[in-house]
Amino acid sequence: MQARSRQRDLFAVIAVTLVVVLAGTTLAQSSTPTNIGTWKLNFAKSKALSPDNGPASVSSTITSEAAGAGVRCTVAVVSAMEGTLNHFEFSGKYDGRDNAIKGSTQYGDVVALTRVDANTTRYIYKKGGTVTVTQTHVVSSDGKTMTVTSAGTDAKGTPINSVAVYDKQ
Repeated sequence: MQARSRQRDLFAVIAVTLVVVLAGTTLAQSSTPTNIGTWKLNFAKSKALSPDNGPASVSSTITSEAAGAGVRCTVAVVSAMEGTLNHFEFSGKYDGRDNAIKGSTQYGDVVALTRVDANTTRYIYKKGGTVTVTQTHVVSSDGKTMTVTSAGTDAKGTPINSVAVYDKQ
């Protein structure tokens, strides 16, 4: 009788341990951002939506790396207007707080990141505390493309209204 009780208790402990381990593994996998990786602009699938702003860039690469509970992004954009390389980077958590931008960007000096859902993030760029551009990044369910919708104005006051499609490398 006592042996059965021990077996039952041992079985219960093992079952609870398995549930906790499997739940932890599932949570860890689902919290991994889908936007991690290197993304290159697919110019043919991208478009400017404002009639007065032509293509914003001729090439663009976004590299996102996991950084603790957040992300570290490096962006390299060749401007269509000037033909110059703009390179900037930032690190932050998806907590809606401002994070300093290092480098040259037409969007602002800080960016706030939030996670909308498993495949969607929002980047709000600000210059001097004023929102300049809001971007929504949506990664496809197969993880092969990321669509970045941008709306606002750049540092020169030029309207930005575009949809950029990136392919995962």
